[in-house]
Amino acid sequence: MSVSWNDLIARDARVLVASEIRDLLKLAERPEVISFAGGVPDPDLFPVDTFSEIYGAMMQDGTQARRSLQYSVSEGLPALRQWIIDDLADQGAKRTIDNVLITNGAQQGLDILARLLLEEGRDLIVEKPSYLGAMQAFSTRLPNYVGVDAEEEGPVLSQLEDAFAKGARVAYVAPDFQNPTGRSWSVARRKAVLELARRYGAVLLEDAAYSKLSYNGAESLPSLLSLDEQGSDPASGNVIQLGTFSKTLAPALRIGWVCAPRPVIDKLVLMMQAGNLHVSTVNQEAALRAAKMLFPEHLEKLRASYRTKRDVMLHTLAETMPDDVSWTKPEGGMFVWLTLPEHINARQLLEEALEDVHVAFVPGQAFFTDGSGKNTARLSFSTEKVDRIRDGITRLADLIKRKDNQ
Repeated sequence: MSVSWNDLIARDARVLVASEIRDLLKLAERPEVISFAGGVPDPDLFPVDTFSEIYGAMMQDGTQARRSLQYSVSEGLPALRQWIIDDLADQGAKRTIDNVLITNGAQQGLDILARLLLEEGRDLIVEKPSYLGAMQAFSTRLPNYVGVDAEEEGPVLSQLEDAFAKGARVAYVAPDFQNPTGRSWSVARRKAVLELARRYGAVLLEDAAYSKLSYNGAESLPSLLSLDEQGSDPASGNVIQLGTFSKTLAPALRIGWVCAPRPVIDKLVLMMQAGNLHVSTVNQEAALRAAKMLFPEHLEKLRASYRTKRDVMLHTLAETMPDDVSWTKPEGGMFVWLTLPEHINARQLLEEALEDVHVAFVPGQAFFTDGSGKNTARLSFSTEKVDRIRDGITRLADLIKRKDNQ
């Protein structure tokens, strides 16, 4: 008798389904396609020579090599956690090494926090739109999504307070250069959101993946973590922050972290021990050495490159797009959010763009839990060359104009 796999797979795993958009975007890998789809760093900016030097030196030192290739503590290397604590302190967030857990990228942080804080039917507040990868992690816990609209300053406070008043106690937010919109919250809105969380005893999951990619130089806006003064007590606070080296060093390191009150970290450590034991020791050591060697100069190189590409995309959008198309103007990160006329479905537009003008992007509907946003799209400028950005936006604008006239 054959195995009935559909009957054996647990319900929370059955919610994971392949995206038809992902299948479409496989076409974006063709060389003739100008792709604004991939939300990934520019590989030309990876510090390859530095990592070659680091890994080589680690393996040539016999004592270091054996230590780096061995099991390690589940919390993460103490020296790496201390570097993170020192970096957070420079940003105004005073924490201790016991408030940090190293994870296998920020995505594992999202996954274990979902398993810690969510269960079937529990309300989870998310911005509209919100990061797709986070919602994939959250959805396995079968939460009840409560969407809050976003405006230029940040989430709509009246909607957020209404959600808290009705019992929601966990909110996932990205105040800095959000994926997918590129928007950032104002300082006033950050303080107001934190005050609401304090009033209702709620938790803010702050995704800080792009916070160091500010085009204004240093991190100009305070994080929710730094504003959460109660967090100076290692056991207290309303903010849990997720960080990563994926956008600033290299994604393949898979080095992220969670900074949270000690009771949260204690439970997450047990979950790590039941899962992957700990993050790669050798990659933790390499990330620590690279951060010490490269920052802050490497960050300035990243910011300059992405700023230039952002400027070209925004300038070309302004030159070529019809009047009924609007877009965000990010001050950091990797994304521009496009809002099309209501009659244009971005999913259908992608099919035509791939076929007719060889341009790829991500339809915005995927970033909404309620299925809205059909006339929106995410454009990433991180990986394409300047000339191809200009060419791709011009082609896309011409296609949109043709659809406008149909």
